[in-house]
Amino acid sequence: MTVTIYDVAREAGVSMATVSRVVNNNPNVKPQTRKKVFEAIEQLGYRPNAVARGLASKKTTTVGVVIPDISNSIFAEVARGIEDIANMYHYNIILCNADKKKDKEIRVVNTLLEKQVDGLLFMGGVVTDEHNQAFRTSSVPIVLCATTDEQGAIPSVDIDHESAAYDAVSLLIAKGHRNIAMIAGSLQDPALGYARFQGYKRAMTEAGLKVLDEMIRSGNYRYESGVEAMNYFLESDNRPDAVFAATDEMAIGAIHAIQDHGLKVPDDISVVSIDNTRMASMVRPQLTTVAQPMYDIGAVSMRLLTKLMNKENVEQTRIVLPHEIIQRKSVAPV
Repeated sequence: MTVTIYDVAREAGVSMATVSRVVNNNPNVKPQTRKKVFEAIEQLGYRPNAVARGLASKKTTTVGVVIPDISNSIFAEVARGIEDIANMYHYNIILCNADKKKDKEIRVVNTLLEKQVDGLLFMGGVVTDEHNQAFRTSSVPIVLCATTDEQGAIPSVDIDHESAAYDAVSLLIAKGHRNIAMIAGSLQDPALGYARFQGYKRAMTEAGLKVLDEMIRSGNYRYESGVEAMNYFLESDNRPDAVFAATDEMAIGAIHAIQDHGLKVPDDISVVSIDNTRMASMVRPQLTTVAQPMYDIGAVSMRLLTKLMNKENVEQTRIVLPHEIIQRKSVAPV
């Protein structure tokens, strides 16, 4: 049979209200009484009913996290930052994988809200009108993590993706490269794919270099699309002397495609990207990339959410964290 708070109170010889105060860490309990209650809890194997506590307090101390791709190490690092801060503030996490599918993302958001979470972190992905409609119906705070909405109406934590791409391409230009191709992400993704394309375009234009359609290929952020895009460039009449890939994974695909064609990185073609995943230092040559502070993005997002959930004063709801270029071995001067 399920052990109840009544059983604990009877075993400890105290009232149910006293047991409740002990379970909820209320300081107004004598140490000796607290000890008796904990001994009774341990002896009987009592576990507080989180659902009942939530109904009573109107809080579940639970946060929902929507992650676009649980197999992607980038999002795993963000989730670790979220989890660490959640533990610090005594929140539990419900982590839901959405497979980068809009319908599933919206369904997961609605499911989490139905489960009476105290707050929601939406990680990655394009924020569409359908997403905004689901967010507007929420009675709890929502923070966008590693993404933003175009209007800037929803609290968010991210880097400046346009600036990160600009810095990456500017490094190639500073090394003397002029025929620079781009393996882009989805240009329908304003927060990431299109923003990084805009950074590439701005760096090229400011250097007086032409932005040619045949030097831009869109991928899906994955290794295979990097291989495919690089094969296209290598088989064209206008072979690039450098490539900027929107993600490390596509960049590594590009490196392998270059090597499969009997060419060398960076002697024949330089490669640079954005993310600074663990794979960037595992590939040979090691990949020069723009580092996103993924753990910090998760940690800061969760801290912002705790402030909103507890109705603390928040001066800034759109937080942009710094990025930096990690120079390794995949870029060389012309």
